[in-house]
Amino acid sequence: MAKPLEQWSEEEMKAYRIQGLSCTNCAATFENNVKELPDVQDAKVNFGASKLYVQGNTTIGELEKAGAFENLKIRDEREQKVERKPFWKQKENVNVYISTVILLLSWFLGKQYPEEQLPATIGYAASILIGGYSLFKTGLKNLSRLTFDMKTLMTIAVIGAAFIGEWGEGATVVILFSISEALERYSMDKARKSIETLMDIAPKEAWIRRGMEEMLIHVDDIQVGDIMMVKPGQKLAMDGIVMKGASTLNQAAITGESIPITKTVDDEVFAGTLNEEGFLEVKVTKRVEDTTLSKIIHLVEEAQAERAPSQAFVDTFAKYYTPAIVLLALFIAVLPPLLGGDWSAWIYQGLAVLVVGCPCALVVSTPVAVVTAIGNAARNGVLIKGGIYLEEAGHLKAIAFDKTGTLTKGIPAVTDVVPLGGNERKWLTITAAMEKGSQHPLASAIVRKAEEMGLNMDDVTIEEFQSITGKGIKAKVKNEMYYVGSPGLFEELHGSMDQDRKQGIAELQSQGKTVMVLGTEKEMLMFIAVADEIRKTSKEVIDTLNHRGIETIMLTGDNYRTATAIGKQIGVTNIEANLLPADKWNFVKELRDKHQRVAMVGDGVNDAPALAASTVGIAMGGVGTDTALETADIAFMSDDLKKLPYTIRLSRKALAIIKQNITFALAIKLVALLFVVPGWLTLWIAIIADMGATLLVTLNSLRLLTVKDAS
Repeated sequence: MAKPLEQWSEEEMKAYRIQGLSCTNCAATFENNVKELPDVQDAKVNFGASKLYVQGNTTIGELEKAGAFENLKIRDEREQKVERKPFWKQKENVNVYISTVILLLSWFLGKQYPEEQLPATIGYAASILIGGYSLFKTGLKNLSRLTFDMKTLMTIAVIGAAFIGEWGEGATVVILFSISEALERYSMDKARKSIETLMDIAPKEAWIRRGMEEMLIHVDDIQVGDIMMVKPGQKLAMDGIVMKGASTLNQAAITGESIPITKTVDDEVFAGTLNEEGFLEVKVTKRVEDTTLSKIIHLVEEAQAERAPSQAFVDTFAKYYTPAIVLLALFIAVLPPLLGGDWSAWIYQGLAVLVVGCPCALVVSTPVAVVTAIGNAARNGVLIKGGIYLEEAGHLKAIAFDKTGTLTKGIPAVTDVVPLGGNERKWLTITAAMEKGSQHPLASAIVRKAEEMGLNMDDVTIEEFQSITGKGIKAKVKNEMYYVGSPGLFEELHGSMDQDRKQGIAELQSQGKTVMVLGTEKEMLMFIAVADEIRKTSKEVIDTLNHRGIETIMLTGDNYRTATAIGKQIGVTNIEANLLPADKWNFVKELRDKHQRVAMVGDGVNDAPALAASTVGIAMGGVGTDTALETADIAFMSDDLKKLPYTIRLSRKALAIIKQNITFALAIKLVALLFVVPGWLTLWIAIIADMGATLLVTLNSLRLLTVKDAS
């Protein structure tokens, strides 16, 4: 048994890009052809990303021979993108033009000389052969193997039309089918452009310094440890760490965020981002195939290969539908004449049924929508790792959120400074000077606040600094002993606390804030309240989800009072506090039992069990975070929570479009088939119905490109 693609090692797998792949049936045929090549052990085609994976040894020439039935062009995965000819100049379309001209001339001859039809018939035959050469080549081969796909059905229909003397209609069917295929190729290429734009984001060359030498080299030759020099206005070619310089970088291509981010020494930077201001020297930390951008492209391409549930249904349906259409056509062509009907008329009707029954529109209804939606999401900084997760996100009934780092920033900040007498700036300067020597997590918040206010902590001389375990710190400033710590520390120091002071502390704590006190052995001088800041977008996002009928739950390890205060501010439906990672996992499982479809939003590291237990695991801030990219089903490349409503909106629209496509594809065929009853179905109507259905479902799917990220 062949190994699944994900189990192939890098040594035994070679990847290629395919140009001209427009239908799932062609993809399956090409895959089988490649598998039959000598020295090829296995092959897999990713239709969505238009890629081929080969296990074994082969050449591009052999692969192109295997794809000659569809005139497929193959190139190495790392080869620069080939500039395509304009749509109207492409070789496969030139035959259509020639065939159309011959058809029109033949029609003119037939009208001008009705008594002499031989020249017109010869013209129609030439038009059929020129326009349908590749169609017949594949169709006859499939027929000899009893493989019934759209080309087989078309081949039978055209040959049958010629057999009963309908040369003109046979030629028209060939041309309309060729036009349909050309437009289908064009539409699929447009849908795949989302990935191609990602591939073109990062430059293919960069200025590198090795030792004392500077050189412009291809990214494939850049090594880890090289120093990359990036001028203002240039894009970064590789991931790395800033060694020298400072600048603002536009990371929109990776994260979807339009606001530039300031980067300085020791900050991480990513390939594909735009350096806006200063000159940077960056130490390369990853090879080109391991950059964050490369991982994004790889994940999106793999996601497009994952079949959505509706696609699995369509593929199974088509498997039985096509043979059923062949039997129905045979039944219509043979049974009525056996009961006294006209053979020629009913054979014609049977051929028309074959044409209208082609499953093109049905088969393409889901994959084009999935490819387009996943590509659109990637351009907006959202990685959806498969069609199944795209669909599931549109069905969500409840979303659980980790608090710290998801609904909040995960960084403590000073929210209130309440002097109880004296000078606020003086007391805060002393507090910050003392906290500079502390290892407590909240100390950095106080120091940052003092820096923001421009206070000079370095002028304060700290003596006899001492940590009071579990309670706070103390130190001598200008011969006065000061204490910074919890309210409980001062109750011990002073024996009791004034009721008004207790009430002030309780009020701050009820808002989910941690209160610290500055004071001496005799009096309290100032309250400082510190809290994990709520993200600006959290309330807006939660309100949007609540209005859409989605239950929102906050999960946190914090105490219930802090959790309640933050949960009420944000507006979540339910609050669950004092939870360990295992408790979060259990709670998400309970939610699944209740709602069936549940998402968990976390940071992808300590929330991994809960993410795995959910229907859809969503990781925040995936840029540069391997864990988030690997553990989550959907990853937001930035810390912007507004990506969540966008993702749900995109998923719901994708679901609606897929349903519309399937319904329309089946309905138009059913209506056309009903034309058989009064004998109204013609080859013209049949091919226009089939072509029209295919084009309309494709264009309908491309509407997903218009779904915008409102953040």
